[in-house]
Amino acid sequence: MKPLRDAQRDVLAAVQRLESVRVPVAEALGLALAEPVSARHDLPPFANSAMDGYAVIASDVAIAPVTLKVLEDVPAGSVPTREVVPGTAIKIMTGAPLPAGADAVVQVEDTDPGYDEVLIRIGAPAGTSVRPAGEDVAIGTQVLAAGERLTPARLGVCASLGYHEPLVGRRPRVAIMSTGDEIVPPNTPDLQPGKIRDANRFTLGGALEELGVSVIDFGIVGDDADELRARLAQAAAAADAVVSSGGVSMGEYDLVKALLSELGSVDFWKVAMKPAKPFAFGRVAGTPFFGLPGNPVSVAVAFEQFLRPALLHMMGAERLFRPRVWGVLEDAVETDPEKTVFLRVNVGSGADGRLTASLSGAQGSNILTALAAADALAVVPVGTAGLASGSLVELEMIRMEEARSAMEVIGG
Repeated sequence: MKPLRDAQRDVLAAVQRLESVRVPVAEALGLALAEPVSARHDLPPFANSAMDGYAVIASDVAIAPVTLKVLEDVPAGSVPTREVVPGTAIKIMTGAPLPAGADAVVQVEDTDPGYDEVLIRIGAPAGTSVRPAGEDVAIGTQVLAAGERLTPARLGVCASLGYHEPLVGRRPRVAIMSTGDEIVPPNTPDLQPGKIRDANRFTLGGALEELGVSVIDFGIVGDDADELRARLAQAAAAADAVVSSGGVSMGEYDLVKALLSELGSVDFWKVAMKPAKPFAFGRVAGTPFFGLPGNPVSVAVAFEQFLRPALLHMMGAERLFRPRVWGVLEDAVETDPEKTVFLRVNVGSGADGRLTASLSGAQGSNILTALAAADALAVVPVGTAGLASGSLVELEMIRMEEARSAMEVIGG
């Protein structure tokens, strides 16, 4: 069996980054920047009001109440035509440019407006409710680095700075299929003996779509060598990566590994981890191939440890692996000392403020409900035969954005 870290290193070394393209910002969610984003102008580009109210000179309202003459009304999207001079104010809406001469804004709730004058009921020191130009970002500042993935907030940053077509790594195309004569579609009304509904394709497809890749669904392929051979060849021609579930163990009908040797190459097919030991990696006609086990939890764990980092690397992302934190395990567990073991856990907070982790359900590789309920994977390293309740354990936070680079996880 190949050690987990060695297997991760081999996978990342074998997959190549895809080319960079410009895409509309509205279509760039989840993609990784191929160049930095720097401020082309101050953000905000001009001093503006943070409130609906009245732009004033702070010294005019230092002793309140005081009545000021209103010169004009400036809604958002307009610009002032008058300058605020002593004894005057300008009515202003949120986001409108601050008039010349004004250095504070009194919110409308603290005033009594009249026809052409306003009673200011409280004072407002200089700077009150004013957003200075460049308060968020000054011109020339690098805001986002190459390799950062575009989250919704980062898309907003790009749009606000005029990056309407950011340069990003291309969205990978990933072909998926479930294998095995026992697999039937989820809309099968009545299960016949020996049959199970296909969960893997939907667990995997959902994870891929959430990641931001384009999924090509090749459906269910039975235990027929000719059919599987043809489907693998079609998938390799259509996609940047091919992913199957099932068929990579030692059984007589586990065809994927044998066909992989025929159609391309097998780099490795067993990893010292649990679940997901029977994980195959290689190539089909030059296209990277990920042969995931058949059990649904194994599929999800293999996706997190191999496929997700590899696809992020192909997309040009800098951070490839989920964050890990330390917590206190509340359950006693026995584990296989020859493997890195991943436990499905719920994360909470103890009375002392430290994170806690409790098993989210039974830990069999077929128990998908425990994964659905989990916040994290507790990582038990090789050489550990078990952990007592109260032990410190590392928690891989599977609901959080990636925070660790390849260098941090597997070294150079």
